[in-house]
Amino acid sequence: MTEEEAGFLFETGAASDRGVVREHNEDSLGAFPEAGVWAVADGMGGHQAGDLASRTIVEELASLGLPVSAMDLRARVLERIERANLRILALARERQLATVGSTLAALLIHGQEFACTWAGDSRVYLLRKGILHRLTTDHSEVAQLIARGGLTEEEARSYPNRNVITKAIGIQMNPRPETVTGVVEGGDLFLLCSDGLTEHNSDEDLRQAMLTAEPAQLIAARLIEQTLMRGARDNVSVLIVRCILSETEDMAEP
Repeated sequence: MTEEEAGFLFETGAASDRGVVREHNEDSLGAFPEAGVWAVADGMGGHQAGDLASRTIVEELASLGLPVSAMDLRARVLERIERANLRILALARERQLATVGSTLAALLIHGQEFACTWAGDSRVYLLRKGILHRLTTDHSEVAQLIARGGLTEEEARSYPNRNVITKAIGIQMNPRPETVTGVVEGGDLFLLCSDGLTEHNSDEDLRQAMLTAEPAQLIAARLIEQTLMRGARDNVSVLIVRCILSETEDMAEP
């Protein structure tokens, strides 16, 4: 049976912590394997407002239903993001708050196709055959400086405006998230995370943590623990998604 003929089973691990410094956790996680969607949202706007912004996105994604194709799944997710965007804008008006919003990093899988849809500096990674691929590009001031050669990755870790993002859900009428697509292979291991993880862990740190064959939940918990030990200045959230090739054979009579 080839990967084109078989489906995938998914093992999910999820963990989140407020960190060492922050009093509240404004991150939200969503795992909906029946729909083929996993998401990390990192709220901003202060306690309650940031909480609500990230939670609003996850609530909308929870209403996806069962898509019939990869294209249908992407369309449903984008429609839910637009709905969440309007709800967050209304929340900011009601509370007379200048800035309420949330980053989003979402993984979508249908059949053998995957897509990453994101806004802000939450990320999606893919570990395949021991090689870690960063699938998203941060929408942030730091990322723009790195792209122009004004900062190195190492210098970016201590840059004063490292938390300034250039795109988020709930900030403007058209959220305009970015999307990339690809093909799933058996054994793929995806990592979705808020920037609280990547602030204290390099890509190589993440690769080493993901190389293990341990359960997805244990990988997620250990990444959180590692980040807490390194100071965790921000909320930190992790989703691990392992793609297992289904080997169920056709049992029909010849």
